[in-house]
Amino acid sequence: MIDAHHHLWKYNSRDYVWMTGEMQVLRRDFLIRDLQPLMRETGVTGVVTVQARQTVEETQWLLDVAKEHREIHGVVGWVPLVAEDVGDMLSKFATTPVLKGVRHVLHDEPDDDYMLRPDFNRGIRELRRFGLTYDILIFERHLPQTIRLVQQHPNQVFIVDHIAKPRIRDGVLSPWRERLIELASYPNVFCKISGMVTEARWHAWTDRDLAPYFEIVLNAFGPRRLMFGSDWPVVTLASDYGRWVRTFREAIAVLTADEQAFITTRTAAETYKLGVAE
Repeated sequence: MIDAHHHLWKYNSRDYVWMTGEMQVLRRDFLIRDLQPLMRETGVTGVVTVQARQTVEETQWLLDVAKEHREIHGVVGWVPLVAEDVGDMLSKFATTPVLKGVRHVLHDEPDDDYMLRPDFNRGIRELRRFGLTYDILIFERHLPQTIRLVQQHPNQVFIVDHIAKPRIRDGVLSPWRERLIELASYPNVFCKISGMVTEARWHAWTDRDLAPYFEIVLNAFGPRRLMFGSDWPVVTLASDYGRWVRTFREAIAVLTADEQAFITTRTAAETYKLGVAE
């Protein structure tokens, strides 16, 4: 089983201003040694580490950590996609095979149309040159812009993080459902089943709250374009690692063994080109 979405960080208040008062539990270091026992307990054999800060220094740090820990099969880092010299930066980082993709924290941009900027799209076009994926981090209100972004790059692999953050805590399905189904109609778009419990009521969510969202995502993308992610340690705001893994496994138990294998392992391995045994 591959956890296709988790984070590592050395905490400081300057770089993690998004950790508000209610996120006190996150205000400490979270390192690979903290995740390893959780992986062993739940049968997770490999991970993809995703950026949490928008600095090239963090990207380099994650790549360095990955070199020392074989369980990190891939890194999704950050580079300034709007920079004129983004190609040079990608050329430097891409010499490290463990770099598999890039992400920008789009949902924190003041401009909801940030992803449609010409310079941002120029940066997206550079990713193909290096065989890198792009992780899309948005709220559901950004789905119309995301569809337009994807339309401009039919040959670029996109991976939607956290099922595009629907309003689970309010039990709202529409227009997230319709827009996600439209986004899923593009075959170069994949999706992570992750980040769901932190969009629900942190201390009161139930499997029933999540069930409609699981069903919609499964029907929209199908098992071959879905992958599991924990969003650890952010997930600890609403669940421990083991509970989320159990919840996920129960939700996909209705699928065939082959379909489950895609979501737990094969989709991540193939999409991120992880080079691990399936």
